[in-house]
Amino acid sequence: MDTDETDDGPERPNSKVARVIKAYDLGPEFGQRLERLWTGEGERRHSLRDLADRFNRRVLEAAMTAAGASTLDGEVENVYRLLTDDEVSSGMRTEARVRLEREGIDIDSVERDFVTYQAIRSYLKEYRGAEYERSSDADRVENATQSIQRLRSRAATVTEGNLEQLQGNEHITLGEFRLLVEMSVLCEECGAQYGIDDLLERGGCDCQPDSSNADTAE
Repeated sequence: MDTDETDDGPERPNSKVARVIKAYDLGPEFGQRLERLWTGEGERRHSLRDLADRFNRRVLEAAMTAAGASTLDGEVENVYRLLTDDEVSSGMRTEARVRLEREGIDIDSVERDFVTYQAIRSYLKEYRGAEYERSSDADRVENATQSIQRLRSRAATVTEGNLEQLQGNEHITLGEFRLLVEMSVLCEECGAQYGIDDLLERGGCDCQPDSSNADTAE
């Protein structure tokens, strides 16, 4: 669907993604590109998480370009990784932020303009009116995703409760904390590793389907 992000008529829902596209002058074609990648028109479909990362990298690139910072091949991707990857040390993240600020980039403002996959989904479905055909397989994957999310939420609640009790009774030493419940899947065939949400949303790992199963199923 051709949608102009500069047209914010009264019937259009509020969208952070659309506002950021307009603020960074990314152009309506960028929104169209996101829609094509999500619906898989003429190419492999991308997950909402993939699109959120793509969007945020583009925002970072626009901010770096406007400030005259280097955006050589791979530079934006590396800076974005330093800012967002949980495996990056706090020292490396601070160093990256200081460097960006030294180059005239308001990194706090840029990070506030980063979006989540939920914001991308809302933008595509509610703002652009995009849809894609869901199969029965997709419905089963969605049900599995919701079940896993409920279990993860329950695990987080129980763990936080136990930690707070141990902390309050001075059985352990622990300051203010934030619990991270991460679930990753490593495919031992192709070596790919994904968070469980990303794996389910992208439809699997990098292994190729085994056509021999279809041949013997007749």
